[in-house]
Amino acid sequence: MNRFVLNETSYHGAGAIKAIPDEIRARGFKKVFVASDPDLVKFGVSAKVTDLLTAEGIDYTRFSDIKPNPTIENVKAGIEAYKSYGADCIVAIGGGSSMDTAKAIGIVIANPEFADIRSLEGVAPTKNKSVPILAVPTTAGTAAEVTINYVITDAEKNRKMVCVDVHDIPVVAFVDPDMMSTMPKGLTAATGMDALTHAIEGYITKGAWELSDMFHLKAIEIIARSLRGAVDGTADGREGMALGQYVAGMGFSNVGLGIVHSMAHPLGALYDTPHGIANAIILPTVMAYNAPETGDKYKYIAKAMGVENVDAMSVDEYRTAAIEAVKKLSADVGIPADLKAIVKAEDIPFLAQSAYDDACRPGNPRETSVEEITALYNELM
Repeated sequence: MNRFVLNETSYHGAGAIKAIPDEIRARGFKKVFVASDPDLVKFGVSAKVTDLLTAEGIDYTRFSDIKPNPTIENVKAGIEAYKSYGADCIVAIGGGSSMDTAKAIGIVIANPEFADIRSLEGVAPTKNKSVPILAVPTTAGTAAEVTINYVITDAEKNRKMVCVDVHDIPVVAFVDPDMMSTMPKGLTAATGMDALTHAIEGYITKGAWELSDMFHLKAIEIIARSLRGAVDGTADGREGMALGQYVAGMGFSNVGLGIVHSMAHPLGALYDTPHGIANAIILPTVMAYNAPETGDKYKYIAKAMGVENVDAMSVDEYRTAAIEAVKKLSADVGIPADLKAIVKAEDIPFLAQSAYDDACRPGNPRETSVEEITALYNELM
């Protein structure tokens, strides 16, 4: 049996955020808790939404105590702020950091027995749906607006906690490329490669099946043709990435990921490495490692990436072609080729054990070990 969980409603395209006040009113919400990171507040991005609320006379408060890799402390502060204001819904504006923080806040408010944030790690047996979340992505990468996953950093232990909960998915998503138009090139590239990683890992994960394959292959195709343009600031590229990352999220949220994410998570926890950068660097190396356990799937990845004459290739040739196409896209958008500037050699044993213990690792198509993950980190050095 396979299960699929998606948003109740989603809006797509330029101007999608204009539907936010109508959705708030239709659902009977009175006091809105706006969660958005400090930079989005500073540069006026979140104001595109809060100005709509103000114009429509909707009461709200804004919470921005959110780090790029949100921590347990951020979540606790958000819970107290939500309670103090007496809110009845959350509007999450931002990338994965804002939405992950909002999800954790919403789950704990609705399930107070999980007030110990560490108890949410893995698949927590919560009973109640999160406080209603309306999600407005500002990056084209995490797809947190359509997933049942969130990641919180345990700063005391230098590790990221992957939390999976069907009760945390936002009820409404507003996927508006205009909200992503202010992303700098580097962030556009990093989040775009994160989305590609979601699509490729989701396509080859152990839990993949025909419905998820449909989403993932289409996402790879859209991202491959859109990311370069998005980095250059074209409207078509931005709109394509807004859709492609969402389609990838529809898939991987329901079938899982693999050790690219397992290896990326501890880099974010230990070095505060941007998640998309870590994924992008690691992806080709892990694709090569996983190739023997992927059947003919790299043939279809290569085709979706735009590689020509794939049908005439041998298995080894199309697997190599798929990996090289990913490397080329990554290089074209300015992603580093290795981890030399990020990882300290003495930290690799800790990183490898953390990656092996990560919740994404069991989904990897190839069985692995701490020793083999150690070798992959060393290869990336």
